[in-house]
Amino acid sequence: MCLILIAWRCHPQWPLVLAANRDEFHGRPARAAHQWDDAPDILGGRDLQQGGTWLALDRRGRFGAVANFREPELKRTGTRSRGLLVSEFLRSSLAPEEYLAEITPQRKEYDPFNLIAADPDSLWFLGSREGAPRELGPGIYGISNGELDCPWPKVKTGKSVLERLLRTGGRGTDLSSALFALLADRSVPNDSQLPDTGVGIEWERRLSPLFIHTEGYGTRCSTIVLKDARGTVRLHERSFEANGQPSGDASHEFLVETR
Repeated sequence: MCLILIAWRCHPQWPLVLAANRDEFHGRPARAAHQWDDAPDILGGRDLQQGGTWLALDRRGRFGAVANFREPELKRTGTRSRGLLVSEFLRSSLAPEEYLAEITPQRKEYDPFNLIAADPDSLWFLGSREGAPRELGPGIYGISNGELDCPWPKVKTGKSVLERLLRTGGRGTDLSSALFALLADRSVPNDSQLPDTGVGIEWERRLSPLFIHTEGYGTRCSTIVLKDARGTVRLHERSFEANGQPSGDASHEFLVETR
């Protein structure tokens, strides 16, 4: 993912609201959100090149999401796919804090990342630059390709709109529609607002909108996850072609299993 917005225990009706855009090269093969054949308890998209995922959840109410940390000078060959961080968490029986504690010493095996791991009771974050997992309390969080809650325009806009949507209420369908509209925002901020992440000003501009559309690279899918107070989880994902036009929707709904 290149944008992950999370509202955690901020609203009595929606203890979890997640809205995310996955930005990737269009040539990299992937499958939209589905129930995995080799792990039927897992639901999410799948990277068909390395087998991992950018965002997925399981029927016990656990979920994970990962975003790359933009440090082009540190990119290496031979590292493990960051998508495996999510899929291996969901395949395990470990609690989020146990899993993050286990992988923290191994974080140098991956290019820089920001990782979310959660279950129905706790939300945890590990940034490979920080080097130590931490639990996130109730609140609204934004992750892009910098540090958690970095003041980039897309993160600030996303968090602000998400907070307003929760404050004004709304039913699940209305909330999903509003979040998809937010994730589709292609506005380019002023140069003065852009970060300097080492890719040059032209690419900073191209990568600055919430929805990215460039030749060969851009937003591949937008995903909304809503969990209500009764434990019902709704996942809605919208995929996009290389021309930036929608190519299909996937919707799934289930009640969290208690074991």
